[in-house]
Amino acid sequence: MTDDAPAGRLTLNLMHFARALRAAGLPVGPGKVLQAVEAVEAVGLSNRTDFYWALHAIFVNRHDQSELFDQAFHVFWRNPDILKKMMSLMLPKVRTEVPDQPEMAQRLAEALHGSGTDREEPEKTEIEIDASFTVSAAERLQDKDFEKMTGEEMAQAKRLLARLALPLAEVTTRRHRPDPAGPRVDPRATLRRMLRSGGDLSDLARKRRRTRPPPLVVLCDISGSMTRYSRMLLHFMHAVTNDRDRVHSFVFGTRLTNITRHLRHKDVDVALDAVSGAVADWSGGTRIGTALHAFNRTWARRVLGQGAVVLLITDGLDRDAGEGLAAEAERLHKSCRRLVWLNPLLRWEGFAPKSSGIRALLPHVDDFRAAHSLNSLADLAGALSADGPRRSPGLRRWLKEAAG
Repeated sequence: MTDDAPAGRLTLNLMHFARALRAAGLPVGPGKVLQAVEAVEAVGLSNRTDFYWALHAIFVNRHDQSELFDQAFHVFWRNPDILKKMMSLMLPKVRTEVPDQPEMAQRLAEALHGSGTDREEPEKTEIEIDASFTVSAAERLQDKDFEKMTGEEMAQAKRLLARLALPLAEVTTRRHRPDPAGPRVDPRATLRRMLRSGGDLSDLARKRRRTRPPPLVVLCDISGSMTRYSRMLLHFMHAVTNDRDRVHSFVFGTRLTNITRHLRHKDVDVALDAVSGAVADWSGGTRIGTALHAFNRTWARRVLGQGAVVLLITDGLDRDAGEGLAAEAERLHKSCRRLVWLNPLLRWEGFAPKSSGIRALLPHVDDFRAAHSLNSLADLAGALSADGPRRSPGLRRWLKEAAG
């Protein structure tokens, strides 16, 4: 890039770049394109780093958008002849699905190359396919890993997450409610009934204990190793927070941040923008033991009353190699009704609990489940609403592997 590039060509390139970002999922409108043109005119084109950060300041609103912008910038602006590149993208191409392709790269490729549905296809031999054992697109989306979803699939998944309910089995409280068939006599209600009748004897008033869902506490890892899942899991946390009362949400990387108030916004975009502004350790290291220590010391007494259920969402990869993690996890386990660990790494068939952080956590959790797809989160809802023992029978297998 040179300083004497024609203004019209620069504006056209910025417009194509903004269009690619919008197709990849970033909220980019015409106003931001005009701001980008003004920013580039201010910093000039002599320094690529200044050019990068000028566009970054305009197009990126949240921390979770930085990775997508970074990849889009280096893919789009690496070729000085942008117009020829954009024309070449209009040619037909063969699309193949690579199982291990990162989610960001897949969304970016889709944004730059297009979906291919509006282009003419070359003539091809008609092939008959037996669809008796195929599954619908909705079923495939339910079971697809968040990391491998395209931009359109992620938008559909977010809409489904917004309607996801997380029912919890109700527990008895210390308070009572009137019930004619209740197991206990209510002396006060009985005396009031007798006073209303002038002191004459009357039927005994009865009562039974009230039931209500327990509080829910969510602790979500937002470190670098969880980046591709934390965005979708934040949508899940937003849906749960707005579906019920007494939900407390926290995120952690190298420190613990309470985001409960921010997730109370009904608009998910407003909520996530508020979370992005409140959290300073996105996509960094993970200090699980330090985060749990801060929670046990500062928040446990406030939010773990009345038999709270705790969801711990992390891959267990700890920067401190599990130092102090077992003691803090044991304290958390003793303070709550149930501690459920959601780990995206369980999506791999060959997963083994070998890291020190995972081995320190496993003995102190009641359930160990995957959290990488819509189906895994739906299975979590079923498990939390079902009555049964506190500790899941399936946990024994993982404890044996961790001990071995």
